[in-house]
Amino acid sequence: MPHLKALAVASDLVTPYGWGIEACWQGLLSGKTAIRPLERFSTGHLLTGKAATIPGLKVISPDESLVMQMLTPLLRKASGLIPADALVILATTTGEIDFLERSVIEGRASAGESRLDCLLGKVVQLAGSARPGIIISAACVSSSTAIARAASQIRDGVDDCLLVVACDSVSEFVMAGFSTLMALDKDMARPFDQNRGGLSLGEAAGFILLMSEERAMRENRPVIGEIAGWGLTSDANHMTGPSRDGRGLALAVEKALRSAGLPDDSVGSIAAHGTGTVYNDAMEMKAFKRIFTNQAIPTYSIKGGTGHTLGAAGLVEAIVAFRSLQEKVIPPTVNMRCVDEEAKGWVSPQPQPFNGQVTVSTNSGFGGLNAALVLKV
Repeated sequence: MPHLKALAVASDLVTPYGWGIEACWQGLLSGKTAIRPLERFSTGHLLTGKAATIPGLKVISPDESLVMQMLTPLLRKASGLIPADALVILATTTGEIDFLERSVIEGRASAGESRLDCLLGKVVQLAGSARPGIIISAACVSSSTAIARAASQIRDGVDDCLLVVACDSVSEFVMAGFSTLMALDKDMARPFDQNRGGLSLGEAAGFILLMSEERAMRENRPVIGEIAGWGLTSDANHMTGPSRDGRGLALAVEKALRSAGLPDDSVGSIAAHGTGTVYNDAMEMKAFKRIFTNQAIPTYSIKGGTGHTLGAAGLVEAIVAFRSLQEKVIPPTVNMRCVDEEAKGWVSPQPQPFNGQVTVSTNSGFGGLNAALVLKV
């Protein structure tokens, strides 16, 4: 069985901080949040009127969805980078959910247009891929699972070039769901803060192009970093809540490190899921302390800045983690004011320098899903 390296050779994104990786990175380093009052739809019936939306993104045509407004410029700009034989893996939770909303609320559009396979067809065409592509929709671990799937196909010699595309938008449907679950902070998400009260929704889209090391070298591609390992678990605890003791996530991290063939003391930083909900953040710290027993690892969450971008979260966080590894500094955990007792010594409202070439990036989702990626430069 081959054991080939999976390298990230191109990436780009759009987040509530704006277009491009630089805008996101500088926005996070500034410590300023991109969560702001929502203008896209009425929020008087919801728990909060705030979310992290992309400036200028709004419904401009009944025929175009919000996620396609994000993906079209990104993939057109990258058209010269994406080979026709790249297998597209689309990661999203609700895709073009605005078509369903228009159908139900306004009687416009067809609900069938919101099917994920319809979106996949558009993404494959935009990417210029000659292959049919696949969809991974696994709640908030969608894109980290997609990256793991792509890397595993490269490692096993099944494919040598894959494009992971991720997207989700802020919609009234999703906001109402999280509001009903009482999972939203009434103001803004404060990950790992002792007074945190829930998450803030965000939206984003992006892609990572992965290649085998041999093909990347042959095509003289610039290397961003390596997807060195991955681990996926389900703790089967609850439909919407994580296992309180963190065992499921800890097992995912353990599997990821084993997959990478790296010891736990090789990890220089942790890009946490860090939603800002009481149970998620507490569970994560318990999981990290199960694995990393010798010393505290510099840990951060970007969701106080970008909001929780759902199916896109893992991909956005992997791109930010690679930038963090290159700069040898982790961004501040935006909106954290009073660090929770369990996170003291690990998480900071200030940027933190770190040593090492390895970051573990984690995500957890509904259904008890957990994903961990080992990223290396």
